Amino acid sequence: MAAILLIIGLGAILLAAIVPALSALLLAIVIGAIAGNLRIVPASTVSSISWAAKKYLRLGIVLLRFKLSIVSLGTIGLRGVAVLLITVAVTFVGTIAIGRLMHVPRVTRMLVATGFSICGASAVAAMSSIVDPRGKHEEDTAQAIALVTIFGTIAMFALPLLTGPLGLSDLQAGVWAGASIHEVAQVVAAGGMISTAALALATVAKLGRVVLLAPLIMLINIIEHRTSDNQTSGKRPPLLPLFVAGFLVAVGIRTFVPLSAEVLGVLEFGANLLLAAAMLGLGFSVDVRKLIATGWRPLALGAISTILAAAVALASILLLGL
Repeated sequence: MAAILLIIGLGAILLAAIVPALSALLLAIVIGAIAGNLRIVPASTVSSISWAAKKYLRLGIVLLRFKLSIVSLGTIGLRGVAVLLITVAVTFVGTIAIGRLMHVPRVTRMLVATGFSICGASAVAAMSSIVDPRGKHEEDTAQAIALVTIFGTIAMFALPLLTGPLGLSDLQAGVWAGASIHEVAQVVAAGGMISTAALALATVAKLGRVVLLAPLIMLINIIEHRTSDNQTSGKRPPLLPLFVAGFLVAVGIRTFVPLSAEVLGVLEFGANLLLAAAMLGLGFSVDVRKLIATGWRPLALGAISTILAAAVALASILLLGL
């Protein structure tokens, strides 16, 4: 089954390449959900699919971080980095607080807060391994990823339309897009709609935001570690998950070791393939009836979180004089 996940994941990537409006990760989840709800997959294979999906997820997140170089953050300056820090912190904390007021389940609001404040689907998947280590809330993970795709796409079109009326420079527009739009691909598309210069700056800002995933995951993991029932059972999860350690190593290598464009291309493709296979495995466990039954609250929280990220990023850019 592990190989089948990779093969179908590859198909999702190829289809998304033909139709750029499609998200390969969301497409993989949809394929898996359809197969799972139609009972196409034998029940005896569910545990092996879940195991393979988790392994692929962690490895894919590590490989994806070879795109990040700390040195590249110099192009947006210290004020640009400050904008990223403020936006991520306020969006994450604000989304959790608002979700609590709206009575959104804890796991759902944690996943939405992470995906909308950091880097979309991969951030949601990474956080799910911390707040839902036993996979009891996989429908919530699938829902959060769907919300990231929906609202990230809306922001992808809305922000470029607003940069002109707001009188933003290429630097301001690029950092605004990179600091507030959810997925890397969505940021690239939005930056390209603004200008070539804004595209380069938006990409750097987005990748800088992605770097913050590791410390956020570590912080939440420490909190979960202290409050978990495992504390009394003697089975404590590691303070630094292995995939987060791999994440940091990948960023370090990318920063200090020269890598050819070919090697980086292979690593990026491998990351996308593993993540698509992981999302396919996640989709198999999704019960569509339960997903629909969760109601309007997560959808409303996604809209509020998107507006919050865009508003905080723009306010920070203007107040800091970027």
